[in-house]
Amino acid sequence: MLVRKALLLLATACSTLSAPILDKRQGGPTRGVSLGGWLVLEPWITPSIFQAYGPVGSIVDEYTLCQNDPNAGSVLQAHWSSWVTLGDFQKIASSGKGINTVRIPIGYWAFQKYGNDPYVQGAKEYLARALDWASQTGLKVWIDLHGAPLSQNGFDNSGQRTSSPQWTSGDTIGFTAGVLGQIAQEFGNHPAVSGVQLLNEPLTGSLPGGRAALENYYNQAYGAVRSSTGAPVVISDGFAAPSSWNGIIPDSIIDHHEYQVFSNGDVAMTAQQHVDQAYARAASWGQSDRTLICGEWTAAMTDCAAALNGYGIGARYDGTYSKPGETSYYVGSCATKNFIDQWDQGMKDTTRNYIQAQINAFEQHSQGWIFWNFKTEASAEWDFFRLLDNGVWP
Repeated sequence: MLVRKALLLLATACSTLSAPILDKRQGGPTRGVSLGGWLVLEPWITPSIFQAYGPVGSIVDEYTLCQNDPNAGSVLQAHWSSWVTLGDFQKIASSGKGINTVRIPIGYWAFQKYGNDPYVQGAKEYLARALDWASQTGLKVWIDLHGAPLSQNGFDNSGQRTSSPQWTSGDTIGFTAGVLGQIAQEFGNHPAVSGVQLLNEPLTGSLPGGRAALENYYNQAYGAVRSSTGAPVVISDGFAAPSSWNGIIPDSIIDHHEYQVFSNGDVAMTAQQHVDQAYARAASWGQSDRTLICGEWTAAMTDCAAALNGYGIGARYDGTYSKPGETSYYVGSCATKNFIDQWDQGMKDTTRNYIQAQINAFEQHSQGWIFWNFKTEASAEWDFFRLLDNGVWP
């Protein structure tokens, strides 16, 4: 790609930057889907698990499920054994959409528990199974550490929803780097692995030690991975400008996430404005000194997916969002957004156009993309399989 060549020339010309080094297993542009909601629960992806406990109460994430349900192990084993199958890998590989990669989120607790945390172990065995399925179907795998002890972002996708994430405090940095060493030692040399992601979406502004602590962790975790494998290392930009990471772990891949649904301004945009923003935002990535992948994005132009903002928290789009210090206002109804059989032709067309615009923008301004998510129970805008089966995916 022309942009990639330009970045390589820039990196060569500047003595302070290093050209990206790609393991041959990366194999060119990445086009993928995430297997989210599997080895780390997310209530909006599999709401039935949480609805089984009745009205919103003390169980809002995987941490509190394990903490409050003595049968959590059985619940999780049933979920792990059914949410992703060999058939899903086969469907992804044969979709005809050029998908070559799956990104698999997993929590630290699958490898080692931290202190007295309540998490149930057992997910690691399913990761091993998934790598073999990937080999059978010709897909590559990013192993993504999605949850760190005490939470790296406060979101339920870290395993623990909290208003005060405390990862980077105490010994959590060294502990988490040790987990990456285990991942690299056990799985890093599997032929299906094309990336080991050091951590998903750390929010430095909310963490003790801020950006400096995250950089310290990245250096430790990178060393732990490199002690066992030459597999590509992936670092999240933590929602900062990708170029702000120039010169830091220079042979890593930058994972940038691009969503247009998590602010009042974003959900108020028209369909055409969403398309325009896709191109404008991707164009701003060009100053990064290395390979950059848009590792999460969606077909959604609203935050109507139930529990997307947290279990029991509403949506900005319909004005029901409520968190301390934050307000929302009504833009439109969420009534039909999550059910693709209720979409009119206009919504199908605008969604298809938005997906295509993002793919075009990402392939022009990065080295690939990974859609979030491969499937959901009831959130069609985020569901690759539903979009594919209903002819909406371009």
